[in-house]
Amino acid sequence: MVQDWTPASWRALEARHQPVYADAAALDAALRELAAYPPLVSSLEAHALKEQLAEAQAGRAFLLQGGDCAESFAEFSPETIRGTALLIETMARHLAAASGLRIVRVGRIAGQFAKPRSRELEHKDGRALPMYRGDIVNGIAFDENARRPDPERMFRAYGQSAATLSHLRALAGPEPLYTSHEALLLPYEQALTRRDGAGWYASSAHFLWVGDRTRFAASAHVEYLRGLTNPIGIKCGPALRPEALLGLLEILNPAREPGRITLVSRMGLDQVETALPPLLRAVAAEDHPVLWTCDPMHGNTERTASGYKTRPLGRIVGELRAFFAAARAEGVRGGGIHVEMTGRDVTECTGGADPVTEADLAARYQTHCDPRLNRAQAVEVAELVAAELARERGAEAA
Repeated sequence: MVQDWTPASWRALEARHQPVYADAAALDAALRELAAYPPLVSSLEAHALKEQLAEAQAGRAFLLQGGDCAESFAEFSPETIRGTALLIETMARHLAAASGLRIVRVGRIAGQFAKPRSRELEHKDGRALPMYRGDIVNGIAFDENARRPDPERMFRAYGQSAATLSHLRALAGPEPLYTSHEALLLPYEQALTRRDGAGWYASSAHFLWVGDRTRFAASAHVEYLRGLTNPIGIKCGPALRPEALLGLLEILNPAREPGRITLVSRMGLDQVETALPPLLRAVAAEDHPVLWTCDPMHGNTERTASGYKTRPLGRIVGELRAFFAAARAEGVRGGGIHVEMTGRDVTECTGGADPVTEADLAARYQTHCDPRLNRAQAVEVAELVAAELARERGAEAA
């Protein structure tokens, strides 16, 4: 049990990227009701994932984490769930065949409903409305009623997550597909925190991560994650300094428990070669047990002249190659990837063997937030990473 921690102790610290609800009484009533709901996942499942991530840290497994940028209520369907699960499985097979490793499958699914935003207001047609913060908070339509944060949306997010988990379990093959999301909307996370014999755990997902914008000193998000027994991730952007990362590791894993911490590098192609090595060296020097993975998506977002946000596949591939090269140079194993993707044939990221051009973006640009790889592009990424893993396997055999 973590001392001086409760599921509500985060409230004494700064919580960024939280919505402001107009009716505090309605919010409190919703949270009390949610707190009585059954857990979405069990502590035993979360513990099993932690053990598999410890295997990945030891070089006996590899983490594949992927799925939607932001799940939506409108796109919820059995076909969407199956599409994501099938794509993850297809990618996992490529990686397993090349590496000879067990592939740990973790989806950005069944809970990835909240998104941090860099601005409080969106301006359009002479009006300013609150930013869309994900379907768990408000609606995407540029309308005053839709953009008003509504605590009742948390019930729909819970219900969709429960139904998604049920369908995933029905689809499950020999390897489980675990769930994950950013632990952003802290009142919702607190309401779904449960206690078992080992301590407190988040029942909203097997794996939660703290984002690059919310892992600052004295962060409410870090405080919340500190007391959980779940495996957790830390997004590591180019502004993160080695001393700050070491401080986070001491807070979030003081016992240095294997499988507890996954570090997700998200530097961007232009900065990965300079920003990542100091972090790799610092963590290795202190002998912290972590799993280093690469998110090649978030640092490579561009906006086209026509206004679309996109991510060129060439830059995504370039960052992946640079990540594995930097890890090898520092004697660290690159143990996983974290990508935003969909099983649907969208046109949101440019490039690929059957290239999506800037002119194609408008055809099937369907994301609720950031651009995702389509199925073909995601498989290309898996093939690239498979080649990197095959190279490492050959070097080790030699």
